[in-house]
Amino acid sequence: MLSALRELIPSAGENLWIEPPFQCDYGYNIEAGDNVYFNFNCVFLDVTKVTIGSRTMFGPNVQIYIAMHPMDTVERASGAEYAKPITIGEDVWVGGSAVICPGVTIGNRSIIGAGNVVTRDIPDDVFAAGNPCRVIKGIE
Repeated sequence: MLSALRELIPSAGENLWIEPPFQCDYGYNIEAGDNVYFNFNCVFLDVTKVTIGSRTMFGPNVQIYIAMHPMDTVERASGAEYAKPITIGEDVWVGGSAVICPGVTIGNRSIIGAGNVVTRDIPDDVFAAGNPCRVIKGIE
């Protein structure tokens, strides 16, 4: 991995590949396993931990949103912000333009369809799609 990537994402395994442009808040909150691939124009709002398993692939324009704001208008107007970590398993494929929302876990070997909004946990070994994203079928 290039030294600039190692500096940006120090908790990455071997063979991290990022197609530019790539945008993140901090970088050091991203933990990636070996052989992880980010296609063009991925955005990670990593104000807390993002864990990505080995051999996981992200299509272009995938967005990882960890930051949250209060539902209460007065509290939100105060500038309050909080975050929920995201965990993505090994051998996952996230299709282009998918959005992963705060607090979500995506199981090992699952596939997230392109253009979907993942608002809840997705188990291992499934194809999930739709808005909001839901399990469509199991995969072997």
